[in-house]
Amino acid sequence: MPVQRKIRVLIVDDSAIVRKILTDALASEPDLEVVGTAPDPYVARDKILALNPDVLTLDIEMPRMDGLTFLRKLMLTRPLPTIMISSLCQSSCRAAVQALEYGAVEVLAKPDGPYSVGELRNTLASKIRAAAGARLKRSNRADEPPRPRLANNLTHLPPEAVIAIGASTGGTEAIASILKVLPADTPPLLIVQHIPAQFSRAFALRLNEMCAFEVKEAADGDELRQGRALIAPGDYHMLLRKSGGRYVAQVSAGERLCYQRPSVDMLFFSVAEAAGPNAIGVLLTGMGTDGANGLLKMREAGARTVAQDEATCVVFGMPRAAIALGAAEEVHPLYAMPQAILAARGRRTHASSAHSI
Repeated sequence: MPVQRKIRVLIVDDSAIVRKILTDALASEPDLEVVGTAPDPYVARDKILALNPDVLTLDIEMPRMDGLTFLRKLMLTRPLPTIMISSLCQSSCRAAVQALEYGAVEVLAKPDGPYSVGELRNTLASKIRAAAGARLKRSNRADEPPRPRLANNLTHLPPEAVIAIGASTGGTEAIASILKVLPADTPPLLIVQHIPAQFSRAFALRLNEMCAFEVKEAADGDELRQGRALIAPGDYHMLLRKSGGRYVAQVSAGERLCYQRPSVDMLFFSVAEAAGPNAIGVLLTGMGTDGANGLLKMREAGARTVAQDEATCVVFGMPRAAIALGAAEEVHPLYAMPQAILAARGRRTHASSAHSI
């Protein structure tokens, strides 16, 4: 039986200490190999050509050229799966979220103490594996033409409708592409994106700037209303609850589910219970299985359920798992998702098995 080739990783960071921490964090992983390190983008450019890595980890704040500028150049000339390693200051968090727009696959917090080093060790290897198998973002893709914002009169959803969206790897841009074309009177949205705690607020702020409705990081007790989207805070679960005849978000800690907090499954389970047939569940790109069982529970409760197709996913893991379970009534490419969501309640709730358009 042939030996599987290791995933080759190049680490780019101006701090020798961080380069060693990241290298040590991957040293015990049998399927990963750190083939080199670089203190800045100029050295990294030469090592990319010489070493041909599969995945790059990239710092944002570096001398001579910042990581965001280097990422933009890299994605134009030699696209490479990239994980951004960012400090936690406000400007770096904003830049890290912007890096996802430029084509980075994931963002992680730079270690700043013994505890954070342990957290990084638990997540870095899995993120690198996901990145190695990711479909990189391509600009001006023929299958993703520019889309105007959908007209309000296309909305067929009743006032009590709730839209729940879950995503992981590649999800920040998938979510943005959907939300920015939805109309101002879109029904309330609850969104779980697997993202480190320090970056979820910057992600919500970025979405709020590009959407026709309010987008905010959820706080416990936030009321759901038309024209508002709530983003689960990183490292907290977000659930839907009914309180006095109205929907509210419940934000809490609690155990991880599918190794995740926030968990898409946790959100979907709560939406199935609280909203039942008034809900629409949407499962987007991501590694693993989080959300598959929850989407099935939503469908069994009478909700409409939609999954992203393989061709437009960065990583097809989560939608694939949901489709295999029969949880998704429909499977759509990403560019068709906004219209599919808005049209969902205009169809009969006992629609037959999943199909693709």
